[in-house]
Amino acid sequence: LFVCFFASCLQQKALEAAMNDINGSFGKGSVTRLGSAGGALVETFPSGVLTLDLALGGGLPKGRVVEIYGPESSGKTTLALHAISEVQKLGGNAMLVDAEHAFDPSYSKALGVDVENLIVCQPDNGEMALEIADRMCRSGAVDLICVDSVSALTPRAEIEGEIGMQQMGLQARLMSQALRKMSGNASKAGCTLIFLNQIRYKIGVYYGNPEVTSGGIALKFFASVRLEIRSAGKIKSSKGDEDIGLRARVRVQKSKVSRPYKQAEFEIMFGEGVSKLGCVLDCAEIMEVVVKKGSWYSYEDQRSGWIHY
Repeated sequence: LFVCFFASCLQQKALEAAMNDINGSFGKGSVTRLGSAGGALVETFPSGVLTLDLALGGGLPKGRVVEIYGPESSGKTTLALHAISEVQKLGGNAMLVDAEHAFDPSYSKALGVDVENLIVCQPDNGEMALEIADRMCRSGAVDLICVDSVSALTPRAEIEGEIGMQQMGLQARLMSQALRKMSGNASKAGCTLIFLNQIRYKIGVYYGNPEVTSGGIALKFFASVRLEIRSAGKIKSSKGDEDIGLRARVRVQKSKVSRPYKQAEFEIMFGEGVSKLGCVLDCAEIMEVVVKKGSWYSYEDQRSGWIHY
């Protein structure tokens, strides 16, 4: 027993010496015990959608890469703008890399974004967009960077070349190289990177899902959270003569910080954004605070019985 204890003490001394040597060579904190590093819990911030926060186990993770993808007009940009608004409400700084050159200040303001203090970049090519995003991330002064979108990150060689020239894998190589740098920098700075992505279709696929996201597979690997958003139907006006919104369904396809494959639904009203009241009602139904029967919601009051509305 004494021999085992003596061997354990020697091992601990050797471990401490090795850690001190590594920290002296590569900087303090290069290797550390997790218990002394401030805890293992991943910090989160609200996404701006209550039902989605419930599905994510608290919200979007800080210092991680998040991918939001889906078909056109499914609510990707709206969801990202709500996340930007929440970061600004908490006193943080947010940046939008508008690679599509389609930013709408009026709509963003309606969603609660402080457009006066929002940092906006409209790059000329993909290399410029990702280099600017990486520099802002390394500054430590930005809490959220949103790239809209990966499909619009056109490599410089493609822009300078002629239309119709074969440019195989340029965008995939660009994303792979950039994410190898940016993922580590984002973790150190506590900056969340949100990449919006579009869906493409594989040619010649007869069995299985032909859908694939653009930009190669690097983003799938580096993303801690991948959210698939799709429209679950339109919302009609009271008269039923026009569409006033859509019902969005988000599926957590990948999550390294919470349980994956959960779903969240919410209403997006055109020109207004996500319905906060609708999210509260949906969460109340999920947590069985209210009961939905047809188009009616019921709340059981212990004193006066059932209240219908």
